[in-house]
Amino acid sequence: MGSEMAPRQGGERPTGDPAGAEEADWTGNAGLAGDGASMRDADAAGNAGWAGIAGLTGIADLAGDADLAQGGPFGFAQGKAERKERFERLREARGHNEARRLFGSYEYRYGPGEHVIEAHWHEEMEWLYVAEGETLLQIGTESLLLRAGEAAFVPSGELHAAHASGSAGCRFFALVFHGALLSGAAFDAVEERVVLPLLERRAMFPRQARPQEPAGALLLGELAHIRQACRQRPPGWEAAVKGRLLLMLAGTHALGAAEDRRAGADGGPASGVAADAAKVERLKRVISHLQEHYGRPIRIAELAGLAAMSEGHFSRFFREMTGQTPIAYLNALRIRRAAERLRRTELRIADIALECGFDNISYFVRQFQRQLKETPSAFRRRNGQK
Repeated sequence: MGSEMAPRQGGERPTGDPAGAEEADWTGNAGLAGDGASMRDADAAGNAGWAGIAGLTGIADLAGDADLAQGGPFGFAQGKAERKERFERLREARGHNEARRLFGSYEYRYGPGEHVIEAHWHEEMEWLYVAEGETLLQIGTESLLLRAGEAAFVPSGELHAAHASGSAGCRFFALVFHGALLSGAAFDAVEERVVLPLLERRAMFPRQARPQEPAGALLLGELAHIRQACRQRPPGWEAAVKGRLLLMLAGTHALGAAEDRRAGADGGPASGVAADAAKVERLKRVISHLQEHYGRPIRIAELAGLAAMSEGHFSRFFREMTGQTPIAYLNALRIRRAAERLRRTELRIADIALECGFDNISYFVRQFQRQLKETPSAFRRRNGQK
């Protein structure tokens, strides 16, 4: 169905991620920035499953199969509390508060066309800086093309995804930080005039920082210092990160570049804001369902029902919002879950494959190797399991 991806450029990924390690500072489960699983659509002919990283049991293509169990769809009639509980499953599982720092930093390199960040959200804010190549970043319903030397800001709670753009792949640095990192013990002028407006979305960092713009040049300069501190970790480097972020906020206000991101604050029609919010809510509902039920057969019709769309409309909608087909997203999720089990348990590879939705071990091995550039056995050996 989809084409084969280009070879990985350097194969570098952060520690704790299913695909190996380079420069990272993260705790918890593999969760952010693609989670080590690059996305692709794969050949589905002759394989049990959807095309992509790993197959969905019992279906050969997007058309669906009447023999598949539909399972229990999310359902609009369910209670608000249950909807909220499932909705929360989309939240990134990874913790960013190592050693009480309230932030995490990492660097990635990806080959051309590879998915950099799967659609997800988290409570922390994030700065993403592209060091090499180009990255197409999706934040909510907005798409940004980030070139080398540019950065983008992702506010708390916003759904975002990205993939490498162009022919050379990309390398990027990300800093994820909690708003509490910038708050002081007392409610002083800094808290009132700078930090609180950021947390309330009244006066936030610009969405995109470009070197040719005054505010962008300031922000990128401070990000360069933060990146250096996170890589070298001299004494007091945590204070340097916090201080540089506050300087970024101060400079943003001084240059009049702070942006109001409250709903409808840009003066646009309220109907447009509501429509965008509804699209994001639908997508979160679908992804939460995939993350909960990835181990069983799922049909396109089932997912389309969650979004209250036809199958064709839903497939276009999902691709537009995430840069991936539903197939690629689900199969990436299955490979990622399999990699986590390989790293953390001693279960047989065949049992892990079954738990993650594969009823064909050879297909599982082939897709695992295609995505993570090594066999499940090699991955387990490299990550300390016998």
